[in-house]
Amino acid sequence: MRFSGIFVPTLKEDPAEADIASHKLLFRAGLIRKVAAGIYSFLPLGKKVLAKVERIVREEMDRIGAQEVLLPALQPSDLWKASERWDEYGPDMMRLKDRGGRDFCLGPTHEEIITDLAMKEVRSYRQLPLTLYQIQVKFRDEIRPRFGLLRAREFLMKDAYSFHTDWEGLKKTYNDMSSAYSRIIERCGLKYRVVEAASGLIGGKVSQEFMVIADAGEDTVLYCDDCRYSANQETAGGRSGKTQNKAGKSKTSKVSKVATPGHSSVEEVSKFLKVDPRKIVKTLIYKVDSNLVAVLVRGDTEVNELKLAEITESSDIEFITEKDFNNYLRMVPGFVGPVGLDDVPIYADHMLETIEDFVVGANENEAHLVDVNWDVDFKINKWGDFHITQSGEGCPACDGILTEAKGIEIGHIFQLGTKYSETMNACYLDEKGELRPFIMGCYGIGVSRLVAAIIEQFHDKKGIIWPYSVAPYQVIVIPINWDIAEQKKVGEQLYQELVNAGIEVLIDDREVSPGVKFAEADLIGFPLQVLIGKKGLGRGVVEVKRRLEMEKEDVEIGKAADLIVSLVNKELGVLNGED
Repeated sequence: MRFSGIFVPTLKEDPAEADIASHKLLFRAGLIRKVAAGIYSFLPLGKKVLAKVERIVREEMDRIGAQEVLLPALQPSDLWKASERWDEYGPDMMRLKDRGGRDFCLGPTHEEIITDLAMKEVRSYRQLPLTLYQIQVKFRDEIRPRFGLLRAREFLMKDAYSFHTDWEGLKKTYNDMSSAYSRIIERCGLKYRVVEAASGLIGGKVSQEFMVIADAGEDTVLYCDDCRYSANQETAGGRSGKTQNKAGKSKTSKVSKVATPGHSSVEEVSKFLKVDPRKIVKTLIYKVDSNLVAVLVRGDTEVNELKLAEITESSDIEFITEKDFNNYLRMVPGFVGPVGLDDVPIYADHMLETIEDFVVGANENEAHLVDVNWDVDFKINKWGDFHITQSGEGCPACDGILTEAKGIEIGHIFQLGTKYSETMNACYLDEKGELRPFIMGCYGIGVSRLVAAIIEQFHDKKGIIWPYSVAPYQVIVIPINWDIAEQKKVGEQLYQELVNAGIEVLIDDREVSPGVKFAEADLIGFPLQVLIGKKGLGRGVVEVKRRLEMEKEDVEIGKAADLIVSLVNKELGVLNGED
């Protein structure tokens, strides 16, 4: 392909709205353009990268026996009502009516559509297991679209769904899909972590996220270098309190009340009473299924409401508001404590087990209790892991320490079980001729998100650095001065040799300044640049530049094509896991 013939509207300056590297560089390198908030057009080079990611995804799905389908983006509300998610999904769903007044949505996901298809077409256990996947546009009405392709309202996703007769079959496909996702991400050249995760609105008890490590990530990943443990912070556990760093013990004393005028936060009380925040116990009151529960955590931590929901087996959890306090006069906002809450169940985080003589709210305005102790001054109804785990805590799987990193969620896989098949009455006939609900799994990976994640890991101040497997072109041949016949001749000859060898190559045949050619080659991020100039030709060489290392080497003109072919194939082999 010739540079003069492609549509690449590059920009010299970062767009004002862009905050992160991928958003800036996708615009500046001419890969995407904005249509509206969170909605983008892919331009030719961007579409080439997207297509390469799609190809990798398809190859890995085909490798594990998944079959490709294409499901409608426009979905009737009847199916979502059958799964009981029409109201549950909330404002993120883009809803509309047809001319007949019937409700539809633009699909944020496709569990309902695929379950309906299986219910109608898969009748016997002999047709199972079955895994179907698609690469399809998804729509979610993000309240605040940002970060370009990382948080968009319209995005491209690969979603797969599997149907089974038993849990063993589901687990096998789940593991196969996990391996396939790892290969996809590795073939894109990315560093990542597979982490334990919450299932959210999709459902199921078991799920994992695939997190690409990047500073721009909105998720926090906690991992242990001593073992394979990794988890999203929202689900990460820590070792029990007895193995945590201790806040220190003192001689057990009788509880007493102290005035703390104007001081209610942990930070304020810590400074006022001159005590370590880890010896202050926060008491937070929640409504769990409309019943009050007191949750106690250490002063330097926060309550993890997902863990609270899991332990209480409730989806109806709400933090008590100031207005609610009017109905519970024995509790004072900002000064709530566990002493005297005899009719409210008290749940305590296991990190508190090592603390003695601690500080709590006094349930009186501007007052706290000091030298409080478990079992002496109040009783705990349930111990458990109720806090948001932080970097530096003990790993729950070994004796190591957890480390924190930012991650971009690229993929999420779920063991759904019968969540959808039971609510939608999707069944098959087993060996005995009896109706059984499908046991299901679902598996999503963000295709357009992968494009942005790659840039987040592979860029420098000059621009993008594409891995060979997803680069729009693996090589760019740059005759520095196109109007000089010898440079043009050598460039054309080398270009044709590379095309004949199956290399994806672009020749810069534009009559622009050398500075523009060099800057745009770096900005767009072609992995290999071949520079053809007057001085090099005088010595019978061309200059081969590796974009990642920013290293250059002189290569004899007659040997350049073979060297480039070898370099490209070697890099592709490494990314594809070949020896």
